[in-house]
Amino acid sequence: MQDWARFTGFDFLAASWLPEVLLVLVGVLLLILLAREALRRIERAASQTSTVWDDALIHAVKRPLTVLLWVVGLAHVAGILDREIGSHVLDYALPARSVGVIACLAWFLIRMINNAAHSILAQSRESGEAVDQTTVDAMSKLGRVIVLIVSALVILQTLGFSVSGVLAFSGIGGIAVGFAAKDLLANFFGGLMVYLDRPFSVGDWIRSPDKAIEGTVEYIGWRQTRIRAFNKNPIYVPNALFTTIVVENPSRMSHRRIKEVIGIRYQDIAKMAAITADVKAMLTAHPDIDNEATMIVNFTTFSASSIDFMIYTFTTMTQWVRYQEIKQDVLLKVAEVIAAHGAEIAFPTRTLHIESD
Repeated sequence: MQDWARFTGFDFLAASWLPEVLLVLVGVLLLILLAREALRRIERAASQTSTVWDDALIHAVKRPLTVLLWVVGLAHVAGILDREIGSHVLDYALPARSVGVIACLAWFLIRMINNAAHSILAQSRESGEAVDQTTVDAMSKLGRVIVLIVSALVILQTLGFSVSGVLAFSGIGGIAVGFAAKDLLANFFGGLMVYLDRPFSVGDWIRSPDKAIEGTVEYIGWRQTRIRAFNKNPIYVPNALFTTIVVENPSRMSHRRIKEVIGIRYQDIAKMAAITADVKAMLTAHPDIDNEATMIVNFTTFSASSIDFMIYTFTTMTQWVRYQEIKQDVLLKVAEVIAAHGAEIAFPTRTLHIESD
């Protein structure tokens, strides 16, 4: 081997440490293959369970585990080289190994948080269970931020930096950054308030009487919220704005209201009481009208060309298209009641009196 190495010019092939290094690298490859096969079998068994956490754990550990094995193996190789040839590579390899292990652990936790969030939402869609997508998204983002911050602090401590000094410097720097990026921080805390108070969620229809904002919430981020207007244009709203404006959430209404004023002719005034009584009976018997909510059918006004009665009631259906169908059905039945009593719906008229000589 030594003669062949000298002949080819690759003298390092004759080194005494080379077999040990190759053995370590082959061992790492074998461990990776064994780990993948074990994870494949565990994944097959976990797919038979209903919980989402085992699937999230297995899918999250695959890549970080492979990188972790290589990090540990290469650090061991660096130790062999340091022992055999007296290099100082171990002085850099040990801190690099520690940083690599921490980074792999953080990578694994972030992947597990993401996988768990996606699995929870997917399971809720399949089973039909009500899961707040906004809350799941907020907890996922918060968990990732915590993992990144803790990992960064641990890495700094491992590399010999004083964490207390870093935190003190961060406090002083945070004041300067706070003044420079107050709008960004305001949006961040505005988004945090949206996540905690939950005045709306993804998929809700919202509007504001203070601003020209109305549409369906598509995405809630830490800095801004994306709303899809009914003309399909996206509206990007800074989260800080939600702390200063009134937001209505029609998606959470319990009922929809029907409020109409209907006029009949003055010559039908004698039939008004019977008409209002029959209209109220029709509403009471209607399957889509809530009898427990306020219901008013009363003669209200002497108008210029008609005598008016008001219909005030609530439907049990809140979906917009279905509500319009119910309202149409109610108004057509009101017209039938008026016609059944021999009365007519009034329209604007004017009587002209002409004096003769």
